[in-house]
Amino acid sequence: MPIIESVQVATVPIPLDVVTSFSTRTVSERHYCIVKVRSREGVEGIGFCYVGSAAGDIAKTAVEQLLAPKLIGQNSHRSEGLWNDMYAESILQGRAGSVMRGISILDTAIWDLNARSVGLPLHHFMGCVVDDRVPAYASGGYYLEGKTPAKLGKEMESFVKLGFKAVKMKVGRLSPREEEARVKAARSSIGEDILLTLDANNAWRDLPTAMEYVRRFEKYNPYWLEEPFSPDAIDLHARLAKSTSITIATGEIEVGRWRFRELVDAGGAGILQADAAVCGGISEFRRIAAYADSKGVTVCPHWFHDLHAPLVAATPNARFVEFFPDNQVLNFRRLVNKQLTFKNGDLILHKNPGLGFEFDEAAVKKYAGKSAWSKIGK
Repeated sequence: MPIIESVQVATVPIPLDVVTSFSTRTVSERHYCIVKVRSREGVEGIGFCYVGSAAGDIAKTAVEQLLAPKLIGQNSHRSEGLWNDMYAESILQGRAGSVMRGISILDTAIWDLNARSVGLPLHHFMGCVVDDRVPAYASGGYYLEGKTPAKLGKEMESFVKLGFKAVKMKVGRLSPREEEARVKAARSSIGEDILLTLDANNAWRDLPTAMEYVRRFEKYNPYWLEEPFSPDAIDLHARLAKSTSITIATGEIEVGRWRFRELVDAGGAGILQADAAVCGGISEFRRIAAYADSKGVTVCPHWFHDLHAPLVAATPNARFVEFFPDNQVLNFRRLVNKQLTFKNGDLILHKNPGLGFEFDEAAVKKYAGKSAWSKIGK
């Protein structure tokens, strides 16, 4: 059995090449927390998460001081017990935010370690629905200086030319009239047969304001409207879902099966975007997806396609992986040594054991420095 001997953790800040905006915030740098969990047999599993545009060391501290010590000397196959141990240890400091992301990172690394220990790709180890490829949508449409609706339309069209049958763009930063012009340009560029999804990134604070935008969007037949309100405003999500023909999608920064149950039971989302690197790890993602399945709710996980492609392959009620064709926004891509390839809008799954890739140590050193890694255990 694989006994966990050590945990290494690092925070890696990576500047964006171009300052990029969402509906309510602007980002110039992304911080990632990454871990390596090593067994006595010398097998390593990896985990990672985006931990904000500043103060990424909060997650690293949680891993070092609260969570990793609970894993040393433990059988990695006892993954359910290890999850419970970490959650119980951090219940006063965590249950959400950076601490839950720390649990998520370590839980992911444990699953990766266990799959590698038996020589299986992660989706095979989990018990997959499909074993070769999964559908993806191309994600973009961010706000950049000088980016007109026409340029946005060209961007969306470029994704379709790559073979994607679904695309996503940002909304909510500008006035209702300006946002309608952007959505209209996107729909005109991609045609009626491509799924167009809209991401508001928590843009609105009340139902009347949201409806000003939504009424303008409905005529362009979006497949979903994502994160219209704060994740804490579950009631507003439910009220909006009853007021529009557009499916409401949310959950990318939501945590734990309990909050997702509340969201689903309230009717606040027809599509859940649970992020395994955020919600509690692969273990918690599976619980959330199973509950959603029992309620007829689809799962389309939030970014990190390197992690979520095998999870979608192993989740019966999952439809799409969010995919970023370049490293301009999801610049985590610069930290891994093997990229997922795509064909006709599908991501081709890795065949190597576990997640199928490693951290690029030269890139980690470049962005985080020579002494980036700290170690817990032997």
